[in-house]
Amino acid sequence: MLAESAFLSRAASICLKWQSSTRNTNKSHAKLLVYSRIRPSHSMDDENEVYKQLGFFSLKKKIEDAVLRAEMSAPTALELEEVRRIKQEEIMRGCNLWDDPAKSNEILGRFADSAKAIDALKDLKYKVEEAKLISQLAEVEGINYQLFKQAYSASLDVNKFLDQYEMVKLLKGPYDAEGACVIIKAGPGGLNAEKWAEDLLNMYIKWAKKLGYKSRLVENHPSVTGYGGIQMVTIEFEFEHAYGYLSGERGIHHMINSQNGSVAVQYENSSACVDVVPLFLGTFSNLQINDKDLVITSSLLKEERNRMKPTICIQHIPTGISVQSSSERSHFANKIKALNRLKAKLLVIAEEQKISDISSINKDTFVDICHKETRKYVSHPYKLVQDVKTGIKLPDLKSILDGNIEPLVEAHIKIRHTE
Repeated sequence: MLAESAFLSRAASICLKWQSSTRNTNKSHAKLLVYSRIRPSHSMDDENEVYKQLGFFSLKKKIEDAVLRAEMSAPTALELEEVRRIKQEEIMRGCNLWDDPAKSNEILGRFADSAKAIDALKDLKYKVEEAKLISQLAEVEGINYQLFKQAYSASLDVNKFLDQYEMVKLLKGPYDAEGACVIIKAGPGGLNAEKWAEDLLNMYIKWAKKLGYKSRLVENHPSVTGYGGIQMVTIEFEFEHAYGYLSGERGIHHMINSQNGSVAVQYENSSACVDVVPLFLGTFSNLQINDKDLVITSSLLKEERNRMKPTICIQHIPTGISVQSSSERSHFANKIKALNRLKAKLLVIAEEQKISDISSINKDTFVDICHKETRKYVSHPYKLVQDVKTGIKLPDLKSILDGNIEPLVEAHIKIRHTE
C-alpha cells in the first residue's frame, strides 16, 4: 500500500506539473506540444508538427510494445520465482546448514537469488504502471511530447530488465554467476596492435557502464612508443554474472583494414588476445595445487607513470599455462592473486573437458585461447563485425566499439545454452 500510494502521489505530481506547464505556455514552449490531429498545411511550422507527430507515434508504439512484453512475461516469471523460493525454503528446513558449510552457502545463495529476482520483478510491475500512467497523462487535452519521453525512458528500463533477466536464466554454467577478470594482450604488429588492444579495453569498459556497472583497471602495461596503446591490460568486473556474459569473448580479435595500393590491395591486420577467467565473488576456490607443479618467478615491472611494481609470474607445468599479477603492493599479495587466477583457469578447462580433477586435464586437447579466432572487425572498405563462432554479422562497427556488444554476448549465451 505504501508503494502504491507513493506511486499515485508521484503520478499526481507529474499531472500537476504538466497542467502548470500548459497554463504558462508561451511560443517557445508550444513547440514541445504535438496535437492529436494533423491539419493539412504547407507551412514550415506545420511540417515540423508532422515530424513531431511521427515521433509521437513512434514513441507511443515502443512504449506499448514494452508494456505488452512485460504484461505477458513478468507475471509468469514472478510465479516461477515464487515457486522456486518456496522450494528453497523447504530445502533449508529439511537440512542442517551447520553440517556442510559449502552446501549451506550454495543453498543460501540460491535462496537469496530467488528473493532478489522476486523483488526485481515486483519493481518491474511499478515501472510498467509508471510508463502506462505517464502515457495517459500525456494525452490529457493534448499530447505532451516531453511526458512521452519520460514514459519511453521508463519503457527502456522495462526492456533492459527483461533482457537481462532472460539472459541470466540461460546462464547455467558452474561459474557463470561469478565476476570476470579480463586480460587483453596486444598481438604482433607493434603500435597498431597496441592501439587495437586499447580499443577493445574501452569497448568492454563502455559496455559495463551502459549496464550500470563499474570496472576496475588492476594492471596496465602501456606501449613503450609513447604514442598510446597498451601491451597488456587486466580489468576486473565485480558484478554477478559478469563471467557468464563475457566468457564468449575469449580468443583472438582481429581488426582488418584494407587499402588500395598502386599494385594491389594491401590488408592491415591488427590482433589482440582476450582471456576471461572467473573472478570469485565472496568465495574462493578451495582447489589445491601441488607446489611441485608450479614454477614461480618474481621481478620488478615498469607500469603506467613509470612506477615499478612487484610482479609474480606462475607457470603450471602439466598444462603450460602461465599467469601473472602485478596489481598488489607486495610479492605475497601478488602471489595469492596469481594463484587464484591460475585456479580459475584450470577449473574452467576441467569443466570444458568434463572432468572433476585438474590432474586429469588432457594437455593435448587443450587449445590455448590465443590460438582461437573469436571475432573479425572490418573498418575499410566497409564496416562489419563478424563473430566467428556464432556466425552473427553486424554492420555498425562504431556502435560495437562504443560498447553495444549485447547482440554478440546474447548470441554466445544462446549457443552455449543449446550446446
